[in-house]
Amino acid sequence: MHAYRSHTCADLTEKNVGDNIRLSGWVHRVRDHGGVLFIDLRDHYGMTQVLCDPDSPVFNEVEKVRSEWCIRIDGTVKAREAALVNTKISTGKIEVFIKDLEVLGSAEELPLMVFGDQEYPEETRLKYRYLDLRREKLQKNMKLRSDVIASIRKRMWDRGFREFQTPIITSSSPEGARDFLVPSRLHPGKFYALPQAPQQFKQLIMVSGYDKYFQIAPCFRDEDPRADRSPTDFYQLDLEMSFVEQQDIFDTIQPVITGIFEEFGGGQKVDESWQQISYRDAALWYGSDKPDLRNPIKMQTVSSHFKGSGFAIFAKLLEQVGTEIRAIPAPTGGSRKFCDRMNAFAQKEGLPGMGYIFWRDQGEGMEAAGPLAKNIGPERTEAIREQLGLGVGDAAFFLGGKPKVFEAVAGRARNAIGEELGITEHDRFAFAWIVDFPIYEKDDETGNIDFEHNPFSMPQGGMEALKGDPLKVLGYQYDLACNGYELLSGAIRNHRPEIMFKAFEIAGYGRDEVEKRFGGMVNAFQYGAPPHGGCAAGIDRIVMLLANEANIREVIMFPMNQRAEDLMMAAPSEPINEQMRELSLRVIQGE
Repeated sequence: MHAYRSHTCADLTEKNVGDNIRLSGWVHRVRDHGGVLFIDLRDHYGMTQVLCDPDSPVFNEVEKVRSEWCIRIDGTVKAREAALVNTKISTGKIEVFIKDLEVLGSAEELPLMVFGDQEYPEETRLKYRYLDLRREKLQKNMKLRSDVIASIRKRMWDRGFREFQTPIITSSSPEGARDFLVPSRLHPGKFYALPQAPQQFKQLIMVSGYDKYFQIAPCFRDEDPRADRSPTDFYQLDLEMSFVEQQDIFDTIQPVITGIFEEFGGGQKVDESWQQISYRDAALWYGSDKPDLRNPIKMQTVSSHFKGSGFAIFAKLLEQVGTEIRAIPAPTGGSRKFCDRMNAFAQKEGLPGMGYIFWRDQGEGMEAAGPLAKNIGPERTEAIREQLGLGVGDAAFFLGGKPKVFEAVAGRARNAIGEELGITEHDRFAFAWIVDFPIYEKDDETGNIDFEHNPFSMPQGGMEALKGDPLKVLGYQYDLACNGYELLSGAIRNHRPEIMFKAFEIAGYGRDEVEKRFGGMVNAFQYGAPPHGGCAAGIDRIVMLLANEANIREVIMFPMNQRAEDLMMAAPSEPINEQMRELSLRVIQGE
């Protein structure tokens, strides 16, 4: 017999009754039923109930074991009585009578219990992550993550892609976040960087003639942590293709993503048709470039109904250049109590409140109620109702100012209204392509033009587009939104050096600076670069959605905490003096 086990803790069935077997695993729970000791023995695969009574030669040893001890047992498989069958586990029709026991690893007093659903502080969970990872939910999440990645790889190979690895130690590249820098021992005073993404390398792979590339790529960004983003490292499905247009990328990746969500989505509906929504429309309708389309509410501009109206706050606001009034329709939200709740929501978001109108039946017809209705009068109120397509029992909320200032709050209010009114679906994965991103933006304080989004995207219209108003230039850039999260981002690349130099010139970057910062890629483009494009999908975020988790740390095996610390391994740590001398570094203490 094998030294540790003849079966896993998920293998044994009624067919094994009478067999002498060997199991190894962790003591999940110990129960004493009148002198008979029952142990739920757990391994990675499942659970088996083992038991011992005073007739067993190792009864005294079994009495000593405690939760999370790692043990090996030899025993005989027995059938459970019909009334004692546990249908929740695969081994629920049998149990094992213990004849021999070996303690493989005893456990000290536990800082957190693996058995049960008790909540523990995140700091405790991360410091003792190896215990946390034994818990059923995390075991399930990590298996899911592994299975998703395996499925992605197979699907990409089936679509004619090959996987190539790109360097981890490279040069600094602006990707919208801070780099993690690595000092060079051989070149004192110089630094490598961990890649924020394989962006330049995957484009160089296309220049090298490989046509279709993908990689499950580790990426490193020194970012502030959020619930849906790791503060240090993450993994993405990275892909690039040559001789393609934007729609080719969509047609390639959509079946892969759809297949993953159908395979691992637990039976939830997966949208077959993915809308294409412009960046500007997404901001207008949803207040976000990653809208949750499970919520059917679309916001609208209603500025014309408030110009010169009796509601002085909005009327005066609209006299300023670049301001708008937007409405958030709220079907079935037509009660003062609900409107007051949403007004309180706006105040929690830092606003004075949200104006509102709600429509009610007064017996002799419909009446518009609320402070706004009284101030702007029945004619304007009726025009708003008709524009929004609302009726009795409905409401609308209003926000005003410069859109970039209030859009995000409006988007959160839209989400809150959808949840409060129960019109947001919860058994569906709703996807949408967000397209036509503006390449440039103007700094309101300095008036300077800079890149608003990916500087390597091909401008729509090519060189001709760059000769006009920069703020009207759109890029062949796209994101994929799902249920309020950005799952994927990509672009058709700017592969023509003359267009790239012009694009950077508009943003204030001279040719010399471009060549210095992106010399490898710019030089390569001088030697017959093909048209190419691609995208990257966040593995962690995809698994987070599939696992129905709200925090990305629940699907990462060894995540950092909110301060980008590894409490388990005590990182970051101070280097020893010898390491600092080898790297020609010294620490300057901050004030």
